[in-house]
Amino acid sequence: MAFEKLGSFFGINDDEETSDTKVVADTDTKPQKNYSNNEKVVSMSTASEARTKANSKIAIYQPRVYSDAKVIAKQLLNSKAVIVNFNNVNDEQSKRIVDFLTGTIFALNGEIKRVGEKIFLCTPPKFEIDGSIPDINE
Repeated sequence: MAFEKLGSFFGINDDEETSDTKVVADTDTKPQKNYSNNEKVVSMSTASEARTKANSKIAIYQPRVYSDAKVIAKQLLNSKAVIVNFNNVNDEQSKRIVDFLTGTIFALNGEIKRVGEKIFLCTPPKFEIDGSIPDINE
């Protein structure tokens, strides 16, 4: 039966020959498995999305005014880590910006870490900060 269908598909099947021929089933063949519902099979689009997430970016900002904190927070909301350099901002403004970013990081369940005298690293969730920089004054 399978040979008949295959033969008719390729056009090599004769009508007279099919009526006289018997098809014997092969008992040694294993049944085919259906992998469509298998959880271990991952579609290609899912794999490419995982690679895209692995190619995360880090933005670098040097704020000059308090309103720049909103731009930095938007980067965090877009799942980008941000390095913030406060060298061009007075201490009062930098404290306000750090407070704003700390609130943003808390809401996202991220992390903020001081990496220099006036430099902070803000990371959204799924970023991992490994290691620390010892304080120069110690």
